Amino acid sequence: MRTHYDVAVIGAGPAGAAAARHAAGLGLQVALVDRAVFPRDKLCGGGVTGRAATALRDVFGLGITPDLFRSTARVRFQAGTRVLGRIEDAPPLHMTMRRAFDARLQRAACAAGAVAVERARLSGIDTATRRITLEGGGGLSYGVLIGADGVNSAVARHLFGRAFDPATIAFALEVEAPTPPDDWLEIDFDAAPWGYGWAFPKHDTLTLGVGGIHRANPDLRARLEAYLARHGVAASGLRCKGAFLPAGDVRAVPGRGAVVLAGDAAGLVDPMTGEGIAHAITSGRLAAEAAAAALAGGRPDSALSHYARALAPLQAEIRLARRLQALVFGPLTHGPMMSLVAARPGLQRRAVRLLAGEVDYADLRRGFARKLARHGLAAVWSPLARRMG
Repeated sequence: MRTHYDVAVIGAGPAGAAAARHAAGLGLQVALVDRAVFPRDKLCGGGVTGRAATALRDVFGLGITPDLFRSTARVRFQAGTRVLGRIEDAPPLHMTMRRAFDARLQRAACAAGAVAVERARLSGIDTATRRITLEGGGGLSYGVLIGADGVNSAVARHLFGRAFDPATIAFALEVEAPTPPDDWLEIDFDAAPWGYGWAFPKHDTLTLGVGGIHRANPDLRARLEAYLARHGVAASGLRCKGAFLPAGDVRAVPGRGAVVLAGDAAGLVDPMTGEGIAHAITSGRLAAEAAAAALAGGRPDSALSHYARALAPLQAEIRLARRLQALVFGPLTHGPMMSLVAARPGLQRRAVRLLAGEVDYADLRRGFARKLARHGLAAVWSPLARRMG
């Protein structure tokens, strides 16, 4: 194995694989380092939105194929047992198993020229000499380092002392139920405080999960069991996966000098929808382009400045989503907002168009004041105006 690479990528999930593939395509020598051997499991509902499908095509040249995805245009919004709305002709949403999906992306990165370094856990970074060390000995030097190693990012810990504050981010629990799934994708806004439940149909299983802000959900396991029971699924005997999600806790400065953070490591998870795959792939591509620009200019330490400029619009979108999250899930406004969603099929359609990438949060907030007043919810407008700017 080489001992020096133009770009070293830590983490081979969607963000890391995207960074590695794009950097290799730009003619750079790339190491793609991960502590696991692929395929490996990953907690994730596995929803691939239209936005993510576009990013997947643009970066990897991959389409939505039936071997890897199950697609549906049927979306159901719930608030517990109350059906808020059903849409049977939504823009297509696609479900995948992350074990297979991530392995496909990692292989694509390696096929483009990236060198896979598996079973390799990061133990140290020397930013002065631009060198990483790995547990058990060995290491490599780099021109630019891309940390794409998730919510518990070792790269972020080395830079900033810790990745995220567990109290301020989300936590999720999930099972794969061997239940013949129907074609309905379900989002339940009452399954967990400051969060939601999801039922995503896959080819052979139904992915059921609940998640929300960690400090607001000390009883999340009980909430998962209640959600499973509503779907006629017994928790006993099912493997339950749990993981933190940096939903909305976007990192203001995503790196330092020649080190940049992408995907979950940079907090690029939508706090409203929990979507992270699209942002991971996009940020991986932007990180690769920043690395290429910095190296081409002979100034590897300028990678962060290139990256921060390119990433700013995505960060702004996530911050706007966080303000909307406070309105939709806040204890004083959640009930009225659920009534508004139930009364406004057009709002439901805008929500699925948001998932499809056809609109953004700035589009979604337009006209909110008029809609709230029309439904006698003027009291909701003040917090909306303060939180959404």
